[in-house]
Amino acid sequence: MKHIHNELLNEASRFLKVVWVTVSHPLNVFRLQDDIARAMGKNPSDWGDELNRASRLMKAMKTVKYALILDDVWDKFTLHSIGIPEPTMENGCKIVITSRSIDVCNYLRCQVVKVPPLPEQESLNLFLDKVGQDVLRIPNLEEILKLMVAECAGLPLAIVVMAGSMRGVQDISEWRNALRELRQCVVDTQKDSEDEIFNRLKFSYDRLPKNSSIQECFLYCSLYPEDWKIRRKDLIEAWICEGIVEKLGSIREMHDKGNAILNRLLNCCLLEKAYTKACVKMHDVVRDMALRIKRTGPGRFMVKAGMRLTEIPDEGEWNEDLDKVSLMNNVISYIPQNMSPKCLMLSTLILEGNYGLRQISECFFANMPLLKFLDLSRTDIEVLPNSICNLECLTALILCECKRLERMPSLSKLKALKKLDLNRAGLREAPEGIEMLENLEYLELFCPNMRVPPREKISKLFRLQYLLKHRIFPTEIRGEEAAGLKMLEWFAGRFDWLKDYNSFVSTLKPFGRPCHYFIKVGRTDRDEKGHFWKFSNKYLPKRVILIGCEIGEEDELVLPDDLQDLRIKDCNAAGDISIFQKDPTQLQTCTLVDCRGIGCVVSLSSSSSTSLTVMNNLELLFLEGLASLRDGQGLQNLELIEVKHCSGMEEIIGWEEEEEGNQTTTPILITLPKLRKLELHILSELKRICPERRVMVCESLNSITISHCPKVKRIPLCLGRDNAQPSFPAVKSMYIVNPKEWWESLEWQNPDDKIVLLPLLQYYELFGDPWALIKYEPV
Repeated sequence: MKHIHNELLNEASRFLKVVWVTVSHPLNVFRLQDDIARAMGKNPSDWGDELNRASRLMKAMKTVKYALILDDVWDKFTLHSIGIPEPTMENGCKIVITSRSIDVCNYLRCQVVKVPPLPEQESLNLFLDKVGQDVLRIPNLEEILKLMVAECAGLPLAIVVMAGSMRGVQDISEWRNALRELRQCVVDTQKDSEDEIFNRLKFSYDRLPKNSSIQECFLYCSLYPEDWKIRRKDLIEAWICEGIVEKLGSIREMHDKGNAILNRLLNCCLLEKAYTKACVKMHDVVRDMALRIKRTGPGRFMVKAGMRLTEIPDEGEWNEDLDKVSLMNNVISYIPQNMSPKCLMLSTLILEGNYGLRQISECFFANMPLLKFLDLSRTDIEVLPNSICNLECLTALILCECKRLERMPSLSKLKALKKLDLNRAGLREAPEGIEMLENLEYLELFCPNMRVPPREKISKLFRLQYLLKHRIFPTEIRGEEAAGLKMLEWFAGRFDWLKDYNSFVSTLKPFGRPCHYFIKVGRTDRDEKGHFWKFSNKYLPKRVILIGCEIGEEDELVLPDDLQDLRIKDCNAAGDISIFQKDPTQLQTCTLVDCRGIGCVVSLSSSSSTSLTVMNNLELLFLEGLASLRDGQGLQNLELIEVKHCSGMEEIIGWEEEEEGNQTTTPILITLPKLRKLELHILSELKRICPERRVMVCESLNSITISHCPKVKRIPLCLGRDNAQPSFPAVKSMYIVNPKEWWESLEWQNPDDKIVLLPLLQYYELFGDPWALIKYEPV
């Protein structure tokens, strides 16, 4: 069906709209109408109830020649009840459904095309493709392999999951035992397609280690809506909060454990990769199997996620033995007054994504004494009920993006709380009693409306490992307060003064923490646009940003040893100083904009070993508006050199020359093997790119732009491997914003390079606005 869908998309003239919709199980008419309408380019948010939506959808679809694919249909319905016009020869529309029920196909009067099970050889090939061809080298396994594949009854999903569960097994006795268990699983299977698949999939679940948390981690994934793309990071953090992943020494260790479990489930084919490596998903049939496991017995789940429910389930459905309830991504608007379900064993309640939910019954949580995990994120809740105060077992309270949340009761009794997420909540005041949360390890407290950040309260939370969030605009904190949080591993915060920042960084070194940080220093009201903020698309978890600071001898800039991304803007230095007095050996990107008093970034003197180690990792350097800059530097991993508006710069690559007696006439090579782009813009005092006796070897260079550098007389580039022969450079473009005479007067290290570049040369001249360029015709 995916192949057919893609082929129809390629035949654009055949249908105006080609729509694929996965139908939920059990059928939810409201959600199906919503999905079809949005796929047709309509917004059904104000279409009213199901009857009105059917009428509006029918009207919209009658004007379009469409092909509609309804995938995974289990329940009977009429096209008219949904709002789908009947396809006819006259309108040229087509509807295709996929279903495991012949009754559904007959009810919808479909022309049935039955897809038979895979034949024996194709089943075996699919199994071997998933388990790995190396199993064929195991002696005497071939017959067992064929019998195991036969037990899968030609069902592709069962074959894939079965093969995943046997991947890496080399002992033939284990194969024989697996065959015996599989046969026992399916011996009582009825001739019902759902049961037929269920028992074969459950065999793979049963093979997961029972003495570890991996089975529990797998079942937890069924709490998300059908076909949901689950972020790995969010899933692992949920496992940690729930206590499914065992408590280890650090956040990193627990995330490593969680990733190992996720990879195991992926290798067993019980989970699938989603669009990106950052997400996973659960096949809808595998999810059904997981929900069937948790539908009965102790520790039951109630999962009604993504079903477009407008009301919370009746109190009678909330049984005492429920363990986890997921109602995420519905349209529940309120929880009635006096509703207080008696769920004495409930540990998890997820109401995330009910955007219209504003009101919760004051007594709703009164009979949930063991509740540990409560997720109300992305709801419109305005006030939390006081009954939350009595949830003394609560370990995680998730309220992120509750933008209407104005106040909440005191948290002082929630001694067990380990995670409090208020990211982008609407609170104006810090929660009362937050300083009493002695076990709190994870705190996100970016609340844009919060008037007074609780700095003194935060400093009392000595167990904090995660403070705020590195991608957001952080809350200010004093250096001595942050320095007292010695268990921090993730930190995002702002310091008003450089001395507070230096105090905090100085405390990092003895303890080696945090491992992720995003620190801002100074003014933060500047326009966050342009190269300064978005120059690198590479995510680097260790970043320092300084804006509007005074860097002097008393307030020397202290950089963390493991710093990866440094950005400095509008910072004036007292005297002629170098940024890197000491060496952050892991620095990968460095951006300096509109700073006075910085005379040197890194000096490549023979005596400066620290500067040489910076060269080993730096990949990106952006310099703009550095009026005092005299020297730049040469660095092995640089892919781009772009220097703009540095009116005092005389040399790009500074190098301490040898004593006069040691000088030779042989050129000394500066090798920049990864340099792809060289751009020099409006450098009025620039005299040379590098010292006279140095030559830049740039074999990867493919673009050169030089704009208004009138004092430059020499291009010291060697663009090929052999300086004695004409080069064959990778250069594809050569732009010059200078008079033609300047180009003609240039000296080249290899004169043949000038000849090679000539056909690529494009002249520009300035016209009014410094960047309004008029192109000259090539020479």
